[in-house]
Amino acid sequence: MKRLLAAGCAGLLLLAPSLALAQAVAAPKIPLRDFFKNPDKTNFQLSPKAKYIAFTQPVENRMNIHVMPVGGAARAITAVKDRDIRNYFWKGEDHLLFLKDNGGDENYHLYAVDRSGKTTRDLTPFDKVRVELIDDLEDHPTDVLVGLNKRKAEVFDAYRLNVKTGKLTMVAENPGNITGWLTDHAGRIRVATSTDGVNTSLLYRADEASPFKTVLSTSFKEAVQPLLFTFDNQRLYASSNLGRDKQAIVELDLNTGKEVKVVYERDDVDVETLRYSKKRKVLTAAAFETAKLERHYFDPQTEALIKKLEAKLPGYELRVSSNTNEDAWIVTTRGDRTRGSHYYYHPKQDKLVKLADSAPWLKEDQLASMQPIRYQSRDGLIINGYLTLPVGKEAKNLPMIVNPHGGPWARDSWGFNPEVQFLANRGYAVLQMNFRGSTGYGKAFWQASFKQWGKTMQDDISDGVLKMVNDGVADPKRVCIYGGSYGGYATLAGLTFSPELYACGVDYVGVSNLFTFMNTIPPYWKPFLDMMYEMVGNPEKDKALMEAASPVFHVDKIKAPLLVLQGAKDPRVNIAESDQIVAALKQRGVDVEYIVKDNEGHGFANQENRFEAYEAMELFFAKHLGS
Repeated sequence: MKRLLAAGCAGLLLLAPSLALAQAVAAPKIPLRDFFKNPDKTNFQLSPKAKYIAFTQPVENRMNIHVMPVGGAARAITAVKDRDIRNYFWKGEDHLLFLKDNGGDENYHLYAVDRSGKTTRDLTPFDKVRVELIDDLEDHPTDVLVGLNKRKAEVFDAYRLNVKTGKLTMVAENPGNITGWLTDHAGRIRVATSTDGVNTSLLYRADEASPFKTVLSTSFKEAVQPLLFTFDNQRLYASSNLGRDKQAIVELDLNTGKEVKVVYERDDVDVETLRYSKKRKVLTAAAFETAKLERHYFDPQTEALIKKLEAKLPGYELRVSSNTNEDAWIVTTRGDRTRGSHYYYHPKQDKLVKLADSAPWLKEDQLASMQPIRYQSRDGLIINGYLTLPVGKEAKNLPMIVNPHGGPWARDSWGFNPEVQFLANRGYAVLQMNFRGSTGYGKAFWQASFKQWGKTMQDDISDGVLKMVNDGVADPKRVCIYGGSYGGYATLAGLTFSPELYACGVDYVGVSNLFTFMNTIPPYWKPFLDMMYEMVGNPEKDKALMEAASPVFHVDKIKAPLLVLQGAKDPRVNIAESDQIVAALKQRGVDVEYIVKDNEGHGFANQENRFEAYEAMELFFAKHLGS
C-alpha cells in the first residue's frame, strides 16, 4: 500500500466564530436519496507504474471497480450485483484484489480480477471463514499475506497467498492467543501481538526461522500498538501510552522492549498514525485529531508538497496517495459540506487535473457547517463534540437530533456526514459528542467509561442535551435521539434512563440486553472476552450492574415512540437484541416501528435498504418533532 499521509454547569465553549447564522439564506429541500445514494465516482487509486487509474462507480446500483489509462476512457472490470465493493487495491500493474462479504455477515473473501475484467476469482473460497489482509507485499508480484480463521473460528493464522494460482502456504500458525501480525519492510512476519484476555504482549523474532519471544507485556488498560519497522528492519515504531496519558509515536528496541526515543507526542490528544515514504525511506508525517485532522511533518519534501496542494485547493483537508515511484499522485479533498473531489497531480509538471466529484448533485452552499464545540460534564470532564445547524436558521429553539456515535470506543470526527447533512436540511439541529470512552483523548478519558454503559457515559450525552436546551439552541419539547451500534444502545438507554429529555428515538442495530450481547459476539472477538468483562461487565460478577444498564429490563420507563432498524445477519449485535426490545415494548403498548433487512449485517450497506431506512426515519422525525 502507498504510505505517505490518516448536564454540565459550565458554559458551552464554541470553537467556531458564531452560532447565529451559518448562512443567511435557508437551503432548499434536497431530495433524500441525494444524501444516501452511492457516490458517482470515488476511491481513486494509481497503479504502481502510474499507467492506470482505478476507482469505484455504480453498476446497476452497486459500487464496482473501473479502470482507465491515465488520460483515457474508463471501463468497468467487475460486475458484482449483491454488495458494493468498497475495499480494493492494485496487485502489480495487471491485477486488482478486492474484499466482499455475503449479506453483511463480515466473513470477507478476497477476490482477484485482471485489469481487463475478463476473469474474476475467489481466492479464499471457504465457507464461514473471514480473511484479513496482513500485507499486500507490494514488492512481490504474485503474493500477499493474509490472515484466515479457517482452522479455528476464533483465531487467524498467517498465510502467503499466490494470487495467480490461489496456492495458500501457512507462514505462521496462531497458537490461539495472537491478535495481530506485522511484517518488516521485506514482507517477513517478525512482530505479533497476543492477549490472554486482559494482558497484551508484544512478540518479536529476528527472522522467520526463529521462534517468537515476548519482549513487552502490558495490561489492556495501556497500549503499545506496533506501526512499522525502522528502515533498517532493526527497531520498531509504535504508538504507546506507557508512562503517559496520551498515545505518542515512539521507537522501540525489539531486543529489550524498551523505548529508545519519543518521535512525536502531544499533551492534548493521542498521536497514533505515522506516515512514511517507502521509496525514500523516510518518515513523512504524524497525523492526529484535535477538532479537525492535523499533521506534524518530519519531511520537508512532503510538507512542501502538501502546502502546494493546499494552496491550489484552499479550504479543504487533503488526502494524498502516490504510485510506487512517487512521481504521480491522487489528491482527494475533504470537508464538512462535500463528499469530496478527486484529482490527478503530476509534480514535475505541477499540473492538477480534476477526475471527479463524488457527489456532483450536492451543492456546498446548500449544506450546513459542522461546528466543533466543547462542554463540561456534571463531574467536570471536558466533552468535545460537533453542532450542525440548519442553513439559514437562527440557533434558537430548534428541534434537535442527538446523535451519539457507535463503538463506543471510537469517536466522531469533523467532516462530511450524510446523516447529519440530511437532518440539518430537514430543519433539525444535530448534536454529536465524544462522550467518555471515546478514543483520541487519552488513557484516563477512555478508562473513565469502564462499566459505565447507561451511567456516566449516558450522563455525558444528557449533559450535552441540557446544555443545548439551557442555552436556548434546542426546544426542550422537540429533542429526539438517534444512533447506531453503541449509539443505538445509547438511544435505548436515553429513552429508558432519562425519558424526560426525549420526544422519540431511533435505534439502529443497537444493544438492548448486555447479557445476550456478550453471549452472541463473533467468535474472533472471544480472545478479548475477559477484557470486555472489565470494560462492560461480567455477567456473573456484575449481574446487578448489567441488569441495571440493560434497557430491555426497564421498558416500563420508556414513554417515547421508537423506530428500530436491524440487519438479520448482524454478527456483532445479534438480531435478538432488537427482537427483545421490540417485543417488550409492543407488549406494553408503546408505539414502535421495526424494519429488518434479511440481506444486511451491522448497518444497511445496500443502497435500496438505506433509502428505505432513511425514508422511514424522515417520516418518524417529522411526525414527532415537526420539520
